[in-house]
Amino acid sequence: MRAPAELGKQIESHRSYLLRYASIHLRDPSTAEDVVQETLLAGISGAGRFEGRADLRTWLTGILKHKIVDAIRKASREVSFDALAEEDDSAIDALFDAREHWVEHPPRWSDPDGALEQQQFFEVLEQCLAKLSAKACRVFTMREHLGVEMEEICRELGISRSNCGVLLYRARMALQECLNANWFAR
Repeated sequence: MRAPAELGKQIESHRSYLLRYASIHLRDPSTAEDVVQETLLAGISGAGRFEGRADLRTWLTGILKHKIVDAIRKASREVSFDALAEEDDSAIDALFDAREHWVEHPPRWSDPDGALEQQQFFEVLEQCLAKLSAKACRVFTMREHLGVEMEEICRELGISRSNCGVLLYRARMALQECLNANWFAR
């Protein structure tokens, strides 16, 4: 077992990774910094429970995911519905016709597994996530990155299941379009 001071330094060494991870999901630098700080404190105070069966970064990321969900819940209670209604989804809407079908189908990806192995891909993915509306990004990250169930997302964001499904679908399609244009077409 590691000495507490040594483990505390190792926990702190993951700050930049945790901050990038939180920034992708929260899109608010001060909230991301807050949840990372809470994660580091939880990691240091819970260091005695860390048994080393998983990588330290994996353990900290697990703590961070819970902190992010808590922050999203808190933000969803504080965001006014007027602000959510004002979000501009016109760029995403332009990809679909009146029946919600693709105007033009995006091309097939040639090697998605190989792309996932490259760090640059994740940088482009972060940029594409930043282009989504805050609401669509929130739904996508809660579902796909944090593994939150649809019912809980709907409850936390105060939206219907069908609205959640549409937001999730459009986020996936917009990300596919963005990744096609900025990564796979290169």
